[in-house]
Amino acid sequence: MVTPLSHERPVHGGLNLAELESLGLDPREVIDFSVSINPLGPSPQVLEAIQCPELAAYPDPDCIELRRAISRHSGVDVERIVAGNGSTELIYLLARALLGPDESAVIFAPTFGEYAAACRLQGVETVAVSASGEGFAWNLGEARDMIASLRPKVVFLCNPNNPTGVYLSEDEVRSIARALGNSGLLVLDEAYLPFAHDDWDSLDILSMGNVALLRSMTKDHALTGLRLGYLLASEDVASLVGKFQYSWSVNSLAQIAGLAALGDPNHVVMGRAIVEQGKEYLRKAALSLGLECPPSAANFLLLRVGQATKVRRRLLTQHGVCVRDCTSFGLPEYIRIGVRTMDENQALVQALRNVIPAGSD
Repeated sequence: MVTPLSHERPVHGGLNLAELESLGLDPREVIDFSVSINPLGPSPQVLEAIQCPELAAYPDPDCIELRRAISRHSGVDVERIVAGNGSTELIYLLARALLGPDESAVIFAPTFGEYAAACRLQGVETVAVSASGEGFAWNLGEARDMIASLRPKVVFLCNPNNPTGVYLSEDEVRSIARALGNSGLLVLDEAYLPFAHDDWDSLDILSMGNVALLRSMTKDHALTGLRLGYLLASEDVASLVGKFQYSWSVNSLAQIAGLAALGDPNHVVMGRAIVEQGKEYLRKAALSLGLECPPSAANFLLLRVGQATKVRRRLLTQHGVCVRDCTSFGLPEYIRIGVRTMDENQALVQALRNVIPAGSD
């Protein structure tokens, strides 16, 4: 059962230092499964590159070297690329650039809370396409009919979806874009695409003209603390979004790190292999504990544990393990776990064995 989209400030994963301090926990001793990033951490090339930044100089406001590197990596023209302070900044810029009080937006839910928050700041009410099928599948026929009737200015679709791990095929995404037509823009958030199983080349659908791709370098390249992402869109959309971006949005360290990360693609390949192995292990372990665990195309899993808030608290206080309570997604019975190294995954499973019998009722 999925409850309506929350109107509170979006909640995210990651360690809350104030919470840990109140519990007497050392953050260095907590294993963080609430975030879903490359388990290898940043590339050694990134760590080396950021040792010698020119911090006294302003960062390039146009991120030209980084955008050129992204262009070489993706094959998309530089003029169609906008680098941002994480993909979250780009979500808000898209909302500012495209939405007004008389516009509407559609969001495939449950999903990342910043889409709705960005729309609300523009005075726009969102309409949710709520998951209703097995494994949190959407009824795409109903979704297409609703989009064709409503003619929203923006449609937000996270693919693979956070937190459910549902991954739509190319044909399915194209059908949504066709239903939208020229009246709006389909924003495809691909933050977790590098970890998707049997992924397809979404760059091809940019030619439809009403699709934009959001990509995050904080997940696959583990640049979470630096904040870095980019938008691939038509030249008109990219230019419009860029007009709303404040100067020096992407700091020097992030630009340097992004360049170095793109120069080490094998680091992502190695991280993906660890994720595939770890995800299989974690899902089998969860099922053996009697927990509902839908298949996921991303580098995280949903576990139905009963009272998610209580289970999260016990895992943290009793075992030094932090997971994502999915109550803010409208899923109060679920936690989300990011896949980490095998030793860490095993520690989580042992903690779940100890906590779940007491917390799942």
